Amino acid sequence: MVRVALIGYGYWGPNLARNLHQLPQSVFAACCDLDAGRLAKVAALYPGIRTTTRLEDIWQDPDIHAVVIATPARTHYSLARQALLAGKHVLVEKPIAMSSAETEELIALAEERRRVLMVGHTFEYNPAVLKIKELIDAGALGDIYYLYSTRVNLGRVQQDLNALWSIAPHDISIMNFLLGTMPLEVSARGAKYLSGLVEDVVFADLAYPNGIIAHIHASWLDPSKVRKMTIVGSRKMIVYDDIDPEGKVRLYDKGADRINGSQIYGEFQYKLRTGDIYIPKIDLTEPLYLECAHFVECVQEGRRPRTDGLNGLRVVRVLEAAERSMAKNGVPEPVEPVSL
Repeated sequence: MVRVALIGYGYWGPNLARNLHQLPQSVFAACCDLDAGRLAKVAALYPGIRTTTRLEDIWQDPDIHAVVIATPARTHYSLARQALLAGKHVLVEKPIAMSSAETEELIALAEERRRVLMVGHTFEYNPAVLKIKELIDAGALGDIYYLYSTRVNLGRVQQDLNALWSIAPHDISIMNFLLGTMPLEVSARGAKYLSGLVEDVVFADLAYPNGIIAHIHASWLDPSKVRKMTIVGSRKMIVYDDIDPEGKVRLYDKGADRINGSQIYGEFQYKLRTGDIYIPKIDLTEPLYLECAHFVECVQEGRRPRTDGLNGLRVVRVLEAAERSMAKNGVPEPVEPVSL
């Protein structure tokens, strides 16, 4: 049995704790948080769990095999590094770190210590996203033309991290996963409307290989909660709505077919096609549970996670390019590739 400790019981910690507790192949053994009130809640929900405000209690405990880090993003690198140096396997929430250099150091350290390093790109374990990947890889959409996502809400407003680093990692991760590659360049613009310290809204355009373009709208200053992505192909199109209770994935048999119907050589006409809408059956297992289960399995079997350190580095490289572009008012910035 893998004994796991949770570091951080704030915004996302309770969800991780619930799933870690439910896993049959591991033990949710300990929780560390600086807030004693939060730790009291953990102790009440999970009797027998060890709680502490001291990280050293986790690092120095030989019975703790792995840690899950769910603290503010700017602490991810430091805590993951400490955990790896203490010989623990690590699952760290997104973003894995705040720079490529920090991420590369964590990757090297995990390799040196022969420990699992995994980043919490939860949507890559989402059955809906996995179904879309299956459809794309099977050629159901034909050639992918473009895709775009909207991830907005009213809240949760942050002052130490902008909407790009807080929200957009989800969509960058999904797009990289679906397309099986990284973008070549990014153009991004954002605005600091509330605190004047960080961008509350970001619009980013990504240029992928083979002429595929993508767009991300991320904001915590919007009237409605929207979690939607559209993928347009030469044969069919997909709309993925993560908060739709009835049909998260809808496959549209729609498109524009080119026909040579003109008497003038070289000119083409286009016939619009509107066919059926297919809603595939999606597994309802919680993505976070699948992610945590995968982490534990990788620890048990010594396997490399699907969302390993390199996966986290690919997302960070895109974020860095988008940050540079925002500083230049939208000038396209190249994305440094990450080799397999």
